[in-house]
Amino acid sequence: MGNARNIAFWVVLFLLILALFNLFSGGNSTLQSREIGYSEFVEAVEDNEVNAVTLDGERIRFRGADGNDYVAVKPEDAQVTDLLISNNVEVRAEVQEQSGFQTFILSLLPFLLLIGVWIYFMNRMQGGGRGGAMGFGKSKAKMLTEKHGRVTFDDVAGIDEAKEELEEIVEFLRNPQKFSRLGGKIPKG
Repeated sequence: MGNARNIAFWVVLFLLILALFNLFSGGNSTLQSREIGYSEFVEAVEDNEVNAVTLDGERIRFRGADGNDYVAVKPEDAQVTDLLISNNVEVRAEVQEQSGFQTFILSLLPFLLLIGVWIYFMNRMQGGGRGGAMGFGKSKAKMLTEKHGRVTFDDVAGIDEAKEELEEIVEFLRNPQKFSRLGGKIPKG
């Protein structure tokens, strides 16, 4: 029973990680558009198969003559605007949405978060942290030894009630008949 629960836990955890990875790595461009090479883009512009282009930093998004959306990555030294203007293509420029480094960090973030949560829970289940997995019922009492502390009269010097109780205990130990006549009994335990 315990082994089946353990396997089920790992299967669910794996599926959760896979789902989160697909959620964060799948962008709008992969769902609605097809990625092509830059040379194919240049050929399409020269053949007048491109009506309008949106430049987004290093990405070129355009709609082909067939009505499909395409995406191409622009090389750094390419003069795309000159090519588009010379072929009478409408050009729209937008601020770059995300850099490659930022995309990389955002794609790693869910994995790092899940690994951190997993390490935290594994540490708690193995007894790390405050009391381990079922540590809410454990006593926090510590064993007193002869070396660590004996309570003397000087330790309770300012507490009058403690002195009176201690004097009563000493008197009971010296003369137990006095208390038994009044109805006092020796405590058990």
